[in-house]
Amino acid sequence: MISWLMNKSPSDPGVFTAMDPDDLEELSIELQGKTVGGWGLVQLAAGTGFVAYVMWAGVLMPGFRRVPLKLQVPYVPSSAKQVENVMSLLKGRSGKMVDLGSGDGRIVLEAYKRGLRPAVGYELNPWLLRFSNYHAWRAGCYGKVFYQRQDLWKVNLSDCNNVSVFLAPSVLPLLETKLLAELPDEARVVAGRFPFPTWMPTTSVGEGINRSWAYDIKTVRQTEQNKLEGSPE
Repeated sequence: MISWLMNKSPSDPGVFTAMDPDDLEELSIELQGKTVGGWGLVQLAAGTGFVAYVMWAGVLMPGFRRVPLKLQVPYVPSSAKQVENVMSLLKGRSGKMVDLGSGDGRIVLEAYKRGLRPAVGYELNPWLLRFSNYHAWRAGCYGKVFYQRQDLWKVNLSDCNNVSVFLAPSVLPLLETKLLAELPDEARVVAGRFPFPTWMPTTSVGEGINRSWAYDIKTVRQTEQNKLEGSPE
């Protein structure tokens, strides 16, 4: 009924493969307002690799048990357009770049290619770290980019000039506090998919799920200070 949810393998038309992130985004838009029956759900699960993901998550969960539930963030890979938007907001900048919750490492890898060095990803999921290093090896950048298995809430960001985050809205208020406490004035933070709840962005690019927002920490601090000075005692 909805076999179009699966991609045919170019090498073997009889073989179906899971969709890539860009296809999944288009699918989510097309499914809005549609009713999917029981068999359709089975096809959807197969086409998107959801069944494999569920089984995979059972293996990966130990990596998250040390993190409080409210601070856990699910892995959703960034699309090529989302990566490009992040890079456009960091264009012309230099210095250390970190991706908090780096997933499969694609943003860190692209940042390195565009001259942001060192480029570091913090990720708790050991399998995603392996994927990250594999992608770096394929790109000829193994040992040049760095993926570390660390809790993003515990790393010190005081030496970071550029930060990217693709995190759930529920953790962004807490992250605002951490970033303001640790980042230097010259730092820029780029948020993808969801903006920070109380910060005013310097600029933004893209539309819908591909939109990204840039925040200059010096400006954010000044705005926060002005709020405090203007508030009644």
